[in-house]
Amino acid sequence: MTDFLHDLNEVQRNAVSATEGPVMVLAGAGSGKTRVITYRIAYLISNEGVSPNNILALTFTNKAAGEMRHRVDTLLHAGSSSGLWIGTFHSIFARLLRTYIHLIGYDRNFSIFDSDDSKSLIRQAMTELNISQDSVPVNTIQSLISRAKNGFILPAEFHRNAGDYNQQKAAQVYELYTRKLKENNALDFDDLLIKPIELFNEHPEVLEELQDAFRYIMIDEYQDTNKAQYLVAKMLGARHRNIFVVGDDAQSIYSWRGADISNILNFQDDYHDALTFKLVENYRSTGNILKAANSIISRNQRQIKKELISHRSEGDPLTLLEAYNERNEAEKVGDHIRSMRMKQGYEFRSFAVFYRTNAQSRVLEDVMRQSRIPYRIFGSVSFYKRREIKDAVAYLRFILNERDSESLLRIINFPPRKIGDVSIGKLKDFAEREGVSLYEAIRKAEEGGFQARLVTALTSFSTVIESLKEIAENGTVYNVLSELFTLTSIPLLLQAENTPESLARHENLQELLSMARDFSDHNPDAGSLGDFLENISLASDYEETQDSDNYVSLMTVHAAKGLEFPVVFVTGLEERLFPLHGQEPEELEEERRLFYVAVTRAQEKIFLSWAQSRYHYGQPQHCLKSVFISEIDSSIVQTEGGVFLSDRPLRDAPVSTAPSFSRGYPQKQTAPVATQSSSFDKPKASRSGLRSGISVHHAVFGPGTVLDVQGTGAKQKVRISFRSAGEKTLMVQYANLKIQ
Repeated sequence: MTDFLHDLNEVQRNAVSATEGPVMVLAGAGSGKTRVITYRIAYLISNEGVSPNNILALTFTNKAAGEMRHRVDTLLHAGSSSGLWIGTFHSIFARLLRTYIHLIGYDRNFSIFDSDDSKSLIRQAMTELNISQDSVPVNTIQSLISRAKNGFILPAEFHRNAGDYNQQKAAQVYELYTRKLKENNALDFDDLLIKPIELFNEHPEVLEELQDAFRYIMIDEYQDTNKAQYLVAKMLGARHRNIFVVGDDAQSIYSWRGADISNILNFQDDYHDALTFKLVENYRSTGNILKAANSIISRNQRQIKKELISHRSEGDPLTLLEAYNERNEAEKVGDHIRSMRMKQGYEFRSFAVFYRTNAQSRVLEDVMRQSRIPYRIFGSVSFYKRREIKDAVAYLRFILNERDSESLLRIINFPPRKIGDVSIGKLKDFAEREGVSLYEAIRKAEEGGFQARLVTALTSFSTVIESLKEIAENGTVYNVLSELFTLTSIPLLLQAENTPESLARHENLQELLSMARDFSDHNPDAGSLGDFLENISLASDYEETQDSDNYVSLMTVHAAKGLEFPVVFVTGLEERLFPLHGQEPEELEEERRLFYVAVTRAQEKIFLSWAQSRYHYGQPQHCLKSVFISEIDSSIVQTEGGVFLSDRPLRDAPVSTAPSFSRGYPQKQTAPVATQSSSFDKPKASRSGLRSGISVHHAVFGPGTVLDVQGTGAKQKVRISFRSAGEKTLMVQYANLKIQ
């Protein structure tokens, strides 16, 4: 027997020693949740005499599982974790299925299909069902099926409840895709979660056997579990009821990938005799940081009440940075990093800069490079190295230099034009025979004896290129890129996919458009396409880490969960950016939890920043300060000038609009930006018949209400709030809207 408990505080000790019956540990940020789980495993083995084979510990990442096993071995002795069932939900369930899956009609040597394998099989199903990928993107189908499986919604139920067009088509594919997986003796990643439920329902004797084996079940990050994970855990723990869950409802930020916060909120409804322990002693952050976090999360209605307590000093107040645009915001961040390094001796690695969307990294990266501040993008890649950005830039390079065959080969199927490798090989042969460039061969495709379908696709491509070249001769970089997006409909295609990944790619392309507009506005005489591409090339070749581990970390707030830094900047605190969503109370509460996660990553100092204006879809837009800023106790937030918000007049002074100057290039004054509410003052009518307030229907997004109409003619855009797809901005000529 070993005395493990002396290393723990009182609440941790009580949680570890409560070994019988259901237990929930609400582990606030920085309160030592991993320590509680690992000490409990060690305590069960060493002090309670429980065999490692009778302990099941479920996590979400291999890294967390490895860390848990290592800590148990450290507490006991090397090899003590042998026999323990520690792993991710997917790995543990795959291991179980290898033993029992033959009982539900699969061979034990089943294959596990990755995302690409799954997508290929979905394409086959769509082809057999005559569902065109032009009408519903395969990524959309894959995403809808995955979400259904994570919610343990099987094909029949999904089909019954299918609402919009996408869901109806996905329901057809889901049923056939399920059959095809079984024909291939294969499971996709989501099947690893739902097949155990099918197994247990059809073979209760297997469930009884596993219930007897797993006398003690522990689940990490319980707030991130989906319905399928919840059901399997509940079934396995039903006999002995020794289920021990650790999590924090205040850090539930993954509903978009199926996590269900109600699993943790309703734990005591599932287990009326459950013991609940609240770990609120935070060992990470100063008192003011925790005071801010507590005031933020207290606004949420759906939560289990708790307040974090700091073991550290009160610390510095939070600092609010108020900028006149996004570049000025990034420059302020860079200035404070340099100042704190010089005056307080911080290393670059002490700093982290958070943002709500990946697209926001572009301006921050630009300023970091110009300021010679080493940085690394955490959990993603640098803006200019993202696939969709490289694709769009390849168009611009090719427009400038039609002999650039590498760029040509990159863009010829972006967006998809069904020009395969065989066709490209024939084109190359034709170009070689004729002694011309590959692009010239494309322009002369009618003379090459190619199939009519290929000639049509190549002619369409060359028409786009020639149109863009013509615009590039007299127009701005913004004109070229804007027309590229219009002619190819690339942003609309990404919107239509309506998956988290495609929408992030869409935002990145819109940020590139904003960059082009910014460049064009501030370089009216010398801003050539070549200059623009040169800037991008220099940025792309920047060695981010400079062979050093001393760099500033840039990341989305989602990527920051589980990390901590001495100094944190939370940028872009503006309405419709952070919070990004908020039409529904549940959405706003999750955005608030995300802000809570951002604030609680900081150990010593936190900066909050917002910009009065920001480019959005290539247009400067007036911004409103995020409601989240006003939810923090104003007595602990000060301006850069040292004035506490509690001492400022009720009506804040406007952010300085002093000289529009940027380190990147001199700026010219642009026309005043309209206020955010101006577009709603009067309904706009147009020749298309669209105006704010009317109801419309879109083939992909379904029914919606027009919020705003912008521009005229071929470039007219309409902003619509769709019932199921949220807010979208579409080009009218391509949207094919039906007025209701």
